[in-house]
Amino acid sequence: MKKIDCKKLTLDLLFLIAGCILCAFATTSILKTNGLITGGITGVSIIIDKLLHVKYTYIYYALSILVLTIAWVTLGKREGLKIITLSLLFPVILIVFDRLKVSSIQGDLMLASIYYGIISGLGCGLILKRGFSFGGTDTLAKILHHKIFPFISISEILLGIDAVIIISSAIIYGMNIAMYAVISEIIFMKAIDTVLFGFGSKKVQIEIISDKHEEITDYILHKIKRGVSTYQIRGGYMNQTRIKLVTICSPRESMLIKRFIANKDVNAFVNVISVISVWGKGVGFDSLIDDV
Repeated sequence: MKKIDCKKLTLDLLFLIAGCILCAFATTSILKTNGLITGGITGVSIIIDKLLHVKYTYIYYALSILVLTIAWVTLGKREGLKIITLSLLFPVILIVFDRLKVSSIQGDLMLASIYYGIISGLGCGLILKRGFSFGGTDTLAKILHHKIFPFISISEILLGIDAVIIISSAIIYGMNIAMYAVISEIIFMKAIDTVLFGFGSKKVQIEIISDKHEEITDYILHKIKRGVSTYQIRGGYMNQTRIKLVTICSPRESMLIKRFIANKDVNAFVNVISVISVWGKGVGFDSLIDDV
C-alpha cells in the first residue's frame, strides 16, 4: 500500500482552501454585488440566474457535478478524480460566502473588475499550483478537443467558450459589462501566471524525458504550435539512452503541455526553467533586429 505523504496532503489542503476562499470572496463580494460577469461556469451561472431567477450558487453546483460526470464518462476515472475535490468543495464555500454577504467594493465597476481579476486569479493560481482543477470550461474544452475537435488546440477551444459566454453577457447585461468582463479576464490570467511563475519570466523552457516523446512532440508542434528540439542523453542511474525534448513557450502553454504529458505518461520527467529573454522568430519572442 502506498504511504500517504501527510506534509504534502496538508499543504494541498491549505492551498486548496485558501484558493477557494479567495475565489468565492471575489465572486460573491465583488463580481455579483456589482452586477459584473465573467467567463467559465461562474459566468454561465450568473447569466442563468439573471434569466431564470434561480440562485447562481446552486446553478454552479449543478453545472460542476454535470461537468464532473461528463469528464468521468468521456475522459476516464483518473481525470474525474483529479477534479472531483474542487467540484464538490468550491460550490459549498461559494454558498457559504453568498449567505455571509461580506460587503466589498461597490459602485466603481472598473475598480471592481480589476480587484475581481486579481483576487480570483490569485485564488485560482494557488489551486492550479498544487495540481488541482476546477473542472469548469477548461475541462469542457478538453472533452471537446478529445471527442469532437482534435484538430483545434485546447486553449483555442477554451478561448472560444469564454468568448461565447462574454458575448452572451453583452446581449443580456450590455456592452459596458461585457467590456469589464474582458478586463477581468485579462487581469485574471496575468494573476494566475504570477502565482505559478512569479514576476520574472514571461517565457519558460521545458525539458521533457518520456517514453511517449513522439506523441508529445506531435502535440507541441501541431497543437501548441511551438518548435521542439530533441537530444540523445544517457541516464547516470540506469545507464540507458533516452530522448530529451526541449521547447520554449509561455507559462500558460507550459501548463497545457504538462496536462497532456500527465495523461500520456505519469512517469515522465518534466523540468521547467524561467527564461529572461528569447531572441529570434516565434510567437512572443523578441526580434534580433531590434537590439542591433
